[in-house]
Amino acid sequence: MSSEAAIDWLGRGWLLVLAFTVAVLVAALLRRPCRRLFGAERAFQLWLLPPLAMLASQLPHVAEAPVVVLSPVVIAITSAAAALPVHAAESGAIDWRVLAMLAWVAGSVCSLVLAALVQQRYRRCLRGATAMPVSLSRWPVLRAVGTDVGPALVGAWRTRIVLPADFEQRYDASERMLILAHETAHARRHDGWWCLCAQLTVALFWFHPLAWWALAALRHDQELACDAAVLREHGEQRRSYANAMLKTQSAAFALPVGCTWSPRHPLTERIAMLKLQQPDISRQRTGRVFLAIFALGMTAAVYAATPSPQARSGAGTGDRYTLKIDIAMGGHPESMHFTRCVKPGEYTELSGTDTSQLSWQGRFSVSPAVSPAAAGQLEISAEVDTRFDRGGGKVRTQSAKPIVRTMPGQQASIVFGQIIDGKQVENGKLEDNTIKFRVTPSNGCSGSLSSLGNPTKIDQRTKGRSARALGESVAAKAGFVLVNPEALDNRLVALNLEQVPATSALQLIADVDGMRAVFHDNKVNFEPK
Repeated sequence: MSSEAAIDWLGRGWLLVLAFTVAVLVAALLRRPCRRLFGAERAFQLWLLPPLAMLASQLPHVAEAPVVVLSPVVIAITSAAAALPVHAAESGAIDWRVLAMLAWVAGSVCSLVLAALVQQRYRRCLRGATAMPVSLSRWPVLRAVGTDVGPALVGAWRTRIVLPADFEQRYDASERMLILAHETAHARRHDGWWCLCAQLTVALFWFHPLAWWALAALRHDQELACDAAVLREHGEQRRSYANAMLKTQSAAFALPVGCTWSPRHPLTERIAMLKLQQPDISRQRTGRVFLAIFALGMTAAVYAATPSPQARSGAGTGDRYTLKIDIAMGGHPESMHFTRCVKPGEYTELSGTDTSQLSWQGRFSVSPAVSPAAAGQLEISAEVDTRFDRGGGKVRTQSAKPIVRTMPGQQASIVFGQIIDGKQVENGKLEDNTIKFRVTPSNGCSGSLSSLGNPTKIDQRTKGRSARALGESVAAKAGFVLVNPEALDNRLVALNLEQVPATSALQLIADVDGMRAVFHDNKVNFEPK
C-alpha cells in the first residue's frame, strides 16, 4: 500500500469515526424520550442515524466549501535523536499511516472472522432440526433438537424461525401463538439484516467502545420494537405475552446475525413496557414525520460539516503544492531560498553547506493533514541529516524526521540540529550548528515552477582554476544563474568536489573567498560573511 493511498484511506476513516460517534451519541440521547412519546417502533428507527451520517461524511461535495483561515501554526522541533550515520535516514521506513491502516483492516477482519465462527457455532446446534408445519408463517419454522436453542430468528437471507424441542410442552396455545407472532414480526421487519449491518459496523469500528455499546442498545431496542408490533395486533393478551417471556430460557449460544430471547435484553424492562399504553395512530404518524425530518437535517448537517475533498487535498490545484523553504545556518541570516512544485506525498530533495564545518541534506514533502481537527491544513514532512565537523577528527552527524502542519499560505518553522554539546567556545567565538527552516506550503503551482528530484551532484577535481571560473562551471552544470560572479576573485583554488550537491559546492567555493552563497531558487548571489 502506498503512502498516498494510506493518507486518503486514513483521512476518510477519521471522518467515518467522527460521524459515527456523533450519530450514536444523538441516538443514545433521544431513544428513551422518543420511546415514551412515539412508541418503541419509532424509537428503534433512530438507529438509521449512524449509517446515514457515515454515508454523508463520504459523499463528494459539489462545490468547494470555503476554508476558514486559522492563525498560523508555528512549531519548533529540536532533534534529540541519537547520533546516526548520515545515510541512516534514507526513506526506507514504512509510513506510520500505512501501519495504522493495516492495523485497522486487520482488526476488522479478525472481528468478522470471530463473528462468523460464532454464527457457525449456532448453526451447528441446528443440526438434526426438523421442519414444523406452521400455516401462519411464510418463513420456514424448525424444531431444534435441544431445549436450549430458540425461540429465535436466524440469518439475514434464508431466514428461519427456530423453536425449542419442548415448544408444545412448555407453552400453552395462546403463548405459542404469541411467540410465533414475535418471531414472525422479526422476520417481517427484516431484523436479521439489521443485525448483519450492525455486526459489520462493529467490525469496522472494533477499536471504538461506543460501537459495542451501540450494538447492545440496538438489540435491546429491536426487541422492544418487536414487542410493540406484536401488542399492536394482540394487545388484549398482554398477560399471556408476559408469561411466555418468563417461561423462555436464556439463550445458551450467542447469535450475531439473528434475534434470540436473551438476558442481554433486560426482561424487567420488556415486561414493564407491556403495561404501558401504546401511542395512538396520530402520535405514531407524528413520530414518523419527526424522525424523517430529523434524520434529513442531521444528514445534511454532517455533509455540510465534512471538509470537501478539495479542502482535504488542495482544491483546484491540479494535485500540486508550492513549497517555499527559507534556510538559515550556523546563526547566520537566511542564505537559501527555494520554491518547489510537488505532488502530494512526493519528496523534493535539497542540501546545503554553510561552512566547511556545517552541512545538511534533506527531503521535504507536502500532504493534506489527515486529522479532522486539522481539516484544511497541510502537513510538511521532512527527513534531514546534518554533519558538523568540529575539527580534530570530531565529526557529529544527526538525523531527524520532523512533521509540522499549517494552513496554506501560512508559515511553519523547524529548528533542527540544536547546538551539539552546548555552544562551544573555540578561538574566542561561539560555534553554532543550528539549522532553521521556514516552510510555507500553498495550493497550486505557477507555470514557471517545476518539481525537483535529486539535487545535481558535482564530481570535479579542481587544480589551477580560479574560484570565479570554478563557480561558473558548477553553476552551469547545475542550472544555477550567478547574479554577481565578479564577487569571486581570480586566485587559484584547490578543491576536491566528489559527489557533492551543487548548492554545497557553491557554498564551499564562496567560503574559500570569504563569501557566502545566498540562493533564491536558481539564482545565486555572493555576499560578504
